[in-house]
Amino acid sequence: MAKLSTTTRAALREHFPHLARDVKSFPVRDGEEPWTLHEVEELAAFLLEEKDRLERELAAADQELSDLLRNSGDGAGDDQADYGSSALEREQELTLVNNMRDLLAQTAHAVDRIRKGTYATCEITGLPIGKARLQAFPRATLSVEAKAREERR
Repeated sequence: MAKLSTTTRAALREHFPHLARDVKSFPVRDGEEPWTLHEVEELAAFLLEEKDRLERELAAADQELSDLLRNSGDGAGDDQADYGSSALEREQELTLVNNMRDLLAQTAHAVDRIRKGTYATCEITGLPIGKARLQAFPRATLSVEAKAREERR
């Protein structure tokens, strides 16, 4: 486990003023050790860094997409291959921007769940999500069982 810097700890206290209290109520699955403050601080720090990174990348990708759309007719000439290539490039950029927005929304939701003290609880069943699942995918909002049921539908 990495040691968190003083700056990171201060940011965590600012974003999550009740974390030391809330961590005690984060549920765990049978056979798991209770959440420690350090474990949750590491996940929270990762999510905050990801949120900042995604916001910066999304702003840059939005600008690039705007430029692509604004200049979509420039220099294409009458060649259908040029039009097709430009359309493909715009479609790829739009897909990238949409995927990034989804990831940012998931990350912001995870940060909000930590702030509200509801992190680690499945949003469908109300049961523990599981430490291993959250440590592998900190944005998870569903237990493995609930996610499997959702995917079968």
